[in-house]
Amino acid sequence: MPGDDDRAPRHGSRRDARRRALEILYEADLKGRPVPTVLAAHLGGEEPPVDYAVALVRGVHREAVRIDELIAAHAKGWTLERMPIVDRNLLRIGVHELLNVDEVPTAVAINEAVDLAKELSTDDSGRFVNGVLAGIAAAEAPEPPLTEPPTVSS
Repeated sequence: MPGDDDRAPRHGSRRDARRRALEILYEADLKGRPVPTVLAAHLGGEEPPVDYAVALVRGVHREAVRIDELIAAHAKGWTLERMPIVDRNLLRIGVHELLNVDEVPTAVAINEAVDLAKELSTDDSGRFVNGVLAGIAAAEAPEPPLTEPPTVSS
């Protein structure tokens, strides 16, 4: 029957995919379970996550050490453990998108994380997520190419 193939791509909005990736990462974090185990359970469920959500979860998991180091370095006065679980995992998704998803512009990655933080976390979370991600984006942005100064003809 069409649509029953588990290997068929599952698409949806990127915002919905980010929200679903957050749910999976939140569950793994809250329950102290390995991310691949939680993801596998969701993939086997009645409403498996769309492809982009799966890619986000796998990317965050694959780059977890580097992502957490960057967050810790830019979250002034906060340790990862003290952050609300939602904020911590939105930051992980945002950092992954900033560093590894070329088709998502920096401003979009930051704004999407900030919007979800405002909707799903504390009153201060939007500003906090914005500050951390903006700092990481500025620090990790590639250097602009060197150009020769224009020559002046005499």
